[in-house]
Amino acid sequence: MKTLNVEYAIVGAGTSGLGAYSKISRRTDSLVMIQDGPYGTTCARVGCMPSKLLITAADHAHHLANSEFFGVSASGRVDGRKVLERLRRERDHRFVANNLRYVDKIPAHHKLEGRARFIAPGRLRVGESVEVRAQRIILACGSRPAISAVFEPVMARVLTSDTLFELEDLPRSIAVIGMGVIALELGQALHRLGVETAIYGRSGTINALTHPAMQQEALEILGAELDCYPSGRVISTWEDAEGAWIEYEQSNGQWVTRVFDRVLVATGRVSNVDRLGIEHGGMEPGESGAVTADPQTMRCAGHPVFIAGDATDQLPVWHEAYDEGRIAADNALSYPETVPAERRPPLMVLFTDPQIATIGQRFRQLQDREIVIGDLPFTSPRHVVWNKAQGRIQVYLDARTGVILGAELLGYQAEHLAHLLALAITHNMTAKQVLSMPVYHPSAEELLREVLIDAQKKRKHYEVEATSVSEEIA
Repeated sequence: MKTLNVEYAIVGAGTSGLGAYSKISRRTDSLVMIQDGPYGTTCARVGCMPSKLLITAADHAHHLANSEFFGVSASGRVDGRKVLERLRRERDHRFVANNLRYVDKIPAHHKLEGRARFIAPGRLRVGESVEVRAQRIILACGSRPAISAVFEPVMARVLTSDTLFELEDLPRSIAVIGMGVIALELGQALHRLGVETAIYGRSGTINALTHPAMQQEALEILGAELDCYPSGRVISTWEDAEGAWIEYEQSNGQWVTRVFDRVLVATGRVSNVDRLGIEHGGMEPGESGAVTADPQTMRCAGHPVFIAGDATDQLPVWHEAYDEGRIAADNALSYPETVPAERRPPLMVLFTDPQIATIGQRFRQLQDREIVIGDLPFTSPRHVVWNKAQGRIQVYLDARTGVILGAELLGYQAEHLAHLLALAITHNMTAKQVLSMPVYHPSAEELLREVLIDAQKKRKHYEVEATSVSEEIA
């Protein structure tokens, strides 16, 4: 048994692990980064980049199918093999390759391959032949798709976001299980590429949006295009010569039984921390097998152990994973002192059409605060020109100060308005301050201006009412 004694061990070489490595390696040579499986990050291999490559192909197909509206006759045929070949080529030769070039520059003595597991506090067994003894450990081991036992009878036809992009050709039909970001993005893309697609939800909600009006509008818009069963549960599955059968009970008691070539299970991901034997490291796992960490320091309470990225089972997005890796590294370097970090405002974008975005505090988090809501349909002149005047935007202001607290968006190219709002929230700006910015006509940004004007008008009304109440009390 080979033994490595180091100051720092990083379990995982994904986005958060590499973020941690970049900081620690500048301070010391006494570290090792342990990777189980291929290098390349979840984002580059099976997440952000391949999904957007598929969505872009679907967008082109959709534009062709709807070009007659603009007086442009067009036709096209989706070649599933070419779509997937192009996806893998761009993914492998561009996005994964860029990551691998960075990993290749890391000194060999800093890299160790194999599955790590705790055998005692501060001690990790890697594979069966190496023991790593580390003074501080960062868990950046990522996550994996969650698959319910109900799908075991059809596992030969089950896909996840980890395996979908390896198909040689698009299936004729597919059942998409879930209504989260992965399910909606991939489900709509597959539908637009000509795959007979049905989406099965559980709660009847799209979790990113929290205001009831936003929820309802999103379900109506997406439901008008997609074959959706938003609320219910999969009762059973079985396979025969026709394919994979799904038996689903809707929340209204009606049953739906259909057969598909493939089943895409996209019901969330599970932290890989449950595979590390953390109880042997002196930590108490929660019900899900994960451990609790302080989001400002990423430290697991009472231990020189830090956790970052998808392994936290919190907000699985690239910029959060990178930030958490660096926060974990800062606190591992300063241990036993801690350096609480000021986290960036939450930002989430679903690349559906229309896009869904949330920034800062969502409506559900603000219900107990005094707020005013700027609320308008997604009908800027620019959106009308695009023939994309669907959706809604809500911006939440502190009723007393006018500071922008958060927003929920449902609309075409919402990602760009979301980033402007994220900038405003980051700098604690008021609606009045943002309205001092010039906005070009016609542009999508005019919608942001209009919704902030709407919020300001409501805030003035609130101030009048508040003044009247104060005078009555006096």
